[in-house]
Amino acid sequence: MIRETLARLIYEATAEAQRQGSLPATEIPNVVIERPRRTEHGDYATSHPLKMMSHISRAVTQAPPLTPLEVARRIVQHLERAPFIGRVEVAPPGFINITLDDGWLAHQVDAILEAGERFGCVDLGRGRRVQVEFGSANPTGPMHVGFGRNLVLGDSIANLLEAAGYQVQREYYVNDAGNQMENFGESLYVRYCELLGRDPAPESGLRAGEIPEGGYRGQYIIDWARRIIEQEGDRFLTMPYEQALPGIRDLGLQIAMEEIRHDCARMNIHYDHWFSERSLYDPAFSPELGMSVFDHVMALLRQGGHLYTANGAIWFNAQALGGDKNEVVIKSNGQPGYFASDIAYHYNKFVQRGFEWVIDVWGADHQGHVPRMKAMMKALGLDPDRLTLYIYQMVTLLESGEQVRLSKRAGTQVDLREVLDDIGPDAVRFFLLARSADSQMDLDLDLARQQSDENPVYYVQYGHARIASILRYAEEQGRTDEEADLSLLTHPSELALIRKMLELPEVVALAAENLAPHHLPHYAQELAAAFHTFYRDCRVVSSDPADAELTRARLRLVKAAKLALARTLKLMGVSAPERM
Repeated sequence: MIRETLARLIYEATAEAQRQGSLPATEIPNVVIERPRRTEHGDYATSHPLKMMSHISRAVTQAPPLTPLEVARRIVQHLERAPFIGRVEVAPPGFINITLDDGWLAHQVDAILEAGERFGCVDLGRGRRVQVEFGSANPTGPMHVGFGRNLVLGDSIANLLEAAGYQVQREYYVNDAGNQMENFGESLYVRYCELLGRDPAPESGLRAGEIPEGGYRGQYIIDWARRIIEQEGDRFLTMPYEQALPGIRDLGLQIAMEEIRHDCARMNIHYDHWFSERSLYDPAFSPELGMSVFDHVMALLRQGGHLYTANGAIWFNAQALGGDKNEVVIKSNGQPGYFASDIAYHYNKFVQRGFEWVIDVWGADHQGHVPRMKAMMKALGLDPDRLTLYIYQMVTLLESGEQVRLSKRAGTQVDLREVLDDIGPDAVRFFLLARSADSQMDLDLDLARQQSDENPVYYVQYGHARIASILRYAEEQGRTDEEADLSLLTHPSELALIRKMLELPEVVALAAENLAPHHLPHYAQELAAAFHTFYRDCRVVSSDPADAELTRARLRLVKAAKLALARTLKLMGVSAPERM
């Protein structure tokens, strides 16, 4: 990337100035290259000369002191003039400002087109294996709209890490074990019996028409029970309850997962692996261990002295490893606790499957679990820094300026599917990505429905559709970009568009390094704005024969802009329409 190359050149210029005696021989701090806020200060800038001053003042005690401005001048005197460097200026109190060369800029259009689908990619990961586990809503009902943010953040992080040179696996953790699934099964069983006009089996302890405590009461439970009847009839009434309950529960799980998969597919989210929690307790899934993953991990923790017994339960001593409180792993009734599955699952990720880095995307209600997860890593002999717990804040729906709390259809929670039906997957993804994960997210339904420049999704997608329209028109007119002379691209709006396109690799690097995908929609809007300004200022397809060569050059520029905008939208998981 240009930024890295500039940092190296400034460092080498500083070292050369020291070798030539122009600057005192001192330690050279890391060179930081930034983008100036004001365009008149160039494309890149560094305050490196100012940072050198503390080192110089310690090295030179008797000679007249150098000023930061003079240090900057002496560094610039030894700066290698790479082809992309145009103007280099020294500015008070000690900045070096660099402007890209116009001719070099124009010819980057071909470099963008040659990169194709790899444009914007950087090699930060160097093939490192990383797993991003996201979504993972309990399969006991439709996904709430709040889980949409989890899905969007996780998938976009995975896209960014792939573009940054990592090998990425997307995983959905299916919570198909534990009390919640039992409560889910009982709720379905009660509704199943009710729809068939029968009472629950006496041995179940359930009452007709009454959902048990901790059960699920939504309309969807009735709908799903009806689907089970349509598929299976009344056969669960003719078998013992201990067989009927798991049968109905598993059919309900199947329906829930079908709906989750469908909603994910609508949002252009496709998982590499769906991991079953039950498999952690089944020896058949870990034959190399000779026991279940859970039993193996419990043995390891006992050997390490990380477990103790109190009040009839088995506890994990998280406080001894930096956790804020100890956690139950096996309840007094002998059943594994929620945290037990977490430990076994992460042993499977790191030790059995060998991921070098794991990112878990969790809602803000899991913030308090972070210390115990880090303690768990230490107990397993793993570096806690290999596990990133990515916490995001909740989503608020707004309509007519008011918070939307209930579904218009069902009068209960607002399901993700309802919002997808309303504003579409592209708007859902774009809006839920637009703010940093640690900020509360307001999704304005009125704005998302607008087909105007005020709607950022429409504004960006319209830019891509407009480019496609220009290229179709050029083809109809028999105009092409063959043998284009890119040196003709000299208009400020043309060069500004190229400058903005060349920022994509930097945006990808920044967003990947900081796991901050919200940079993508902001960059997309800036890129679309640069194109719209270019389109306003520069006629692409001219009917004047004298403009034939300029038309070729601008058509090639437009092709590159289309590619850059499509790449950005793809990283967000948003479609790039050809027509609007």
